[in-house]
Amino acid sequence: MNRIVYWAILGTRGGLNRAKIIKKINETPCNAYQLAEELSLSYSTIRHHLKILEDAKIVKPTGERYGKIYFLSEEMEKNYDDFEVIWKQVKGLKDD
Repeated sequence: MNRIVYWAILGTRGGLNRAKIIKKINETPCNAYQLAEELSLSYSTIRHHLKILEDAKIVKPTGERYGKIYFLSEEMEKNYDDFEVIWKQVKGLKDD
């Protein structure tokens, strides 16, 4: 899981947005619209990143269609400390 998270966050464009989504979902599971509002990103941008995170088994949706609520996957929850290490690296890069 650590390698997958590392790739999704530091290995590709958009990693900072995906990291913010992971942080927000860890605080409070929410749907794509709520994430767009909270993170001041477009709905389509959020949907794009959620698809990547879902395919990587980092987040897991519950519900159907537009009402899907996203949670961290069980595997991601177990490895959240590893994400925090990566998050610190992302924040360091952003501050440079």
